[in-house]
Amino acid sequence: MKIESKKLRDSARDEECTLQIVGVCNFNWQTTILAHLPDESNGMSTKSDDISACYACHACHDAIDRRNNDASMTGEEREWYMRRAMVRTWRKMVGLGIVQV
Repeated sequence: MKIESKKLRDSARDEECTLQIVGVCNFNWQTTILAHLPDESNGMSTKSDDISACYACHACHDAIDRRNNDASMTGEEREWYMRRAMVRTWRKMVGLGIVQV
């Protein structure tokens, strides 16, 4: 079952970036979107579920998606930033009442 939610996607608007990659983050919350992170639900030309995501500014989103040609971040660092951001985003969503546990 694909988890898609306009409410989750819209919740990123004007939120702080939860990736906050050192030396990359632009701290411009006006560019924040819900960035999908790789997991078992994604495939060729298919995004992950909306719950496998984080709030990301434009600069951090480009870095995680490897669009900025920055080879300085290792695969382990990328994975660490993504998982940290996903948990930060879940906490934020729970605090805002968007996700209930």
